[in-house]
Amino acid sequence: HGDTHLGGDDFDRQIIELVKGEVKERCRLTIESPRTRQALRDFAEAVRIRLSTQERATLEIDLGGSQHFERPITRQELETLIAPFVERTLQSCRQALRDARLTAEQINEVVLVGGATRTPLVRRRVAELFGRTPYTAIDPMRVVALGAAVQASILAGVSRDLLLLDVTPLSLGIETLGGAMGKLILRNTKVPGQAREMFTTFVDGQTSVRINVLQGERELAGDCRSLGQFDLRDIPPMPAGIPKIEVTFLIDHNGILNVSAKELRSGREASVQIIPAHGLTAQEVKRMEQDSYAFARQDMAAHRLIDLRNQVAFDTHKTEQMLARVGGELDADERERIEAAVGELRRLAETCDDPDLLYEKLREFDRMTVRLAELGIAQALRSGS
Repeated sequence: HGDTHLGGDDFDRQIIELVKGEVKERCRLTIESPRTRQALRDFAEAVRIRLSTQERATLEIDLGGSQHFERPITRQELETLIAPFVERTLQSCRQALRDARLTAEQINEVVLVGGATRTPLVRRRVAELFGRTPYTAIDPMRVVALGAAVQASILAGVSRDLLLLDVTPLSLGIETLGGAMGKLILRNTKVPGQAREMFTTFVDGQTSVRINVLQGERELAGDCRSLGQFDLRDIPPMPAGIPKIEVTFLIDHNGILNVSAKELRSGREASVQIIPAHGLTAQEVKRMEQDSYAFARQDMAAHRLIDLRNQVAFDTHKTEQMLARVGGELDADERERIEAAVGELRRLAETCDDPDLLYEKLREFDRMTVRLAELGIAQALRSGS
């Protein structure tokens, strides 16, 4: 949940904008010279660094043409300028705690990373959030390099008493019938990780299945990011619902996702390898997370409606097959009622946008066809014997 576009440069930019505004007001000048602008950036960084240990620093810059600008800046003034950026940092910390289902009190140590964390306001606000003084024994400019060295040691098998965990930034899954997103690996799952789930077909005699690999937090495939597609072919023709298709997601230490699909009865298998993080910026990841919260209620309703429509299609199709096989054993009135109910339920599924209503009608239909199902099972048992 880090913000990769947030750091010391943002602090420097606030000083730069302050100086540019005052130069324009006091000297009637606009800083356009690349040389002067670069000098201003360097001076702004130097002032920020000095204010980490001093209460006051002076910025001086030669504007050319015998004009000179001098401006004292206090630490309090800098803290007012950078407060919104520090708050953004804390928001990332709060989100990480929520996703980890931890409270600030459960954190053992808070390690500061990057030169901007030497800023007193950053350290003070972090201490307030976590209720403890941040750990500063390690040079914040070297923390990432030291952590990378530790992880390399772990992966090489040198260190076995430590474990650094990475997590998936967004959920991973596949598109299911009707355009829903079936999630296999959820957001914040530890890497490496693996997940399996069973799927089947909804059409009699289906011999191939297209697997559309998705990434995102929304419930509909159209609102998620497609990472790639592949086809599982040459499945032996079978009635709908009989094939057992095992889809496996395996994400390794390097963040590479291996997706495989295997039809267990025939042994047919296909796979694809994907890098889920490729092409996504931190802002895009954050936007996808925020959209999942904003549209959660309507997305869940839409997903449920898709699942119910799929179930209606499956149940009515199987009912028609059962009527063709054993419908003659029913009373004429009962058979007509079931045939009429099949048509009514299908029409309702096509037009209904209320998942609760469709669910109740599907339950009524299931209760109506209990005797038909019993006759079908009895015939199957007789045929088997």
